[in-house]
Amino acid sequence: MLNKELLDILACPVCKGDLILIQKDKEEFLKCENCKLLYPIKEDIPILLEDEAIKEEN
Repeated sequence: MLNKELLDILACPVCKGDLILIQKDKEEFLKCENCKLLYPIKEDIPILLEDEAIKEEN
């Protein structure tokens, strides 16, 4: 689980928008509401690379 203080300072690398922590299919992601991108969290480390992000399906 990500530290609340860390979550407060992280921003989307694409649009600089806020990120929210979500759980999907038993995996955790940081979601950008603006870009609709999901950034994976692997071994409690957020992977904030655009190439690793998953476009959220509506």
